[in-house]
Amino acid sequence: MGLPFFFIVAKLIDMNANIAVVILAAGLGTRMKSNKAKVLHEICGKPIINYVAETARKVAGDNVVLVVGNQADRVRRAVSKLGPFSFAYQKKQLGTGHAVLCALPHIPERCREVVVLCGDVPLIKADTVNALITSHMSENRDISVLAVELKNPTGYGRILLSESGQVQAIVEESDATAEQKRIRLINTGIFCVRKNFLLDAVPRIQSDNAKGEIYFTDIVEIAYSEKKHVGVTVGGNYLEVTGINTIEELKRVERAMKNPP
Repeated sequence: MGLPFFFIVAKLIDMNANIAVVILAAGLGTRMKSNKAKVLHEICGKPIINYVAETARKVAGDNVVLVVGNQADRVRRAVSKLGPFSFAYQKKQLGTGHAVLCALPHIPERCREVVVLCGDVPLIKADTVNALITSHMSENRDISVLAVELKNPTGYGRILLSESGQVQAIVEESDATAEQKRIRLINTGIFCVRKNFLLDAVPRIQSDNAKGEIYFTDIVEIAYSEKKHVGVTVGGNYLEVTGINTIEELKRVERAMKNPP
């Protein structure tokens, strides 16, 4: 006999109450060759950020924090039509780790797990994010990374695994060795992190890399060095986690949205 409908609904509501989503949406996106903030470019008549914000609300209800910076007021206005959000302001774009650092004070105290999404990934589905959360919680991990495997991983951060299958680190292309560049398992930029560890680790991330930025991905190496439980959830649909950095990528995603597989 199945569980009563009201019990299932209550469990879903309880899960939503314990999950927060942080959306990184502060960058200008210079490769778009436009004065408009990247996340405000439209696909099928709607800003990129709105697709991500809608997915985040399906996952976490009102527990969604947007990190804004460039054209912050316009981004706020664009998403506020969808419902209530919290906003964190990143005055200077010093990297993804710095963006998450700006968001930390705005994460609701009741939330125990935090999902980090990129504001330029409009095809990401709530089902995919919920699957990441489910695997994260069922495996009792401190960090879970959503990954995909690519035949040509050029340009993406590579996921380094230990012999036991634990995630050791994520190395950006600009910092990768020739051997690491042959790794085909890539980071999508989507994470689920236990909040207590997030609050402790993010302020400790350093900017000692080729670009001098604070990479959020370095939280993985911190966790591994402290013997935290770090795992990977491999997704099969690369297109769903495609980030938009150029007009050509924008057009490709729009075609995919108009003609789903």
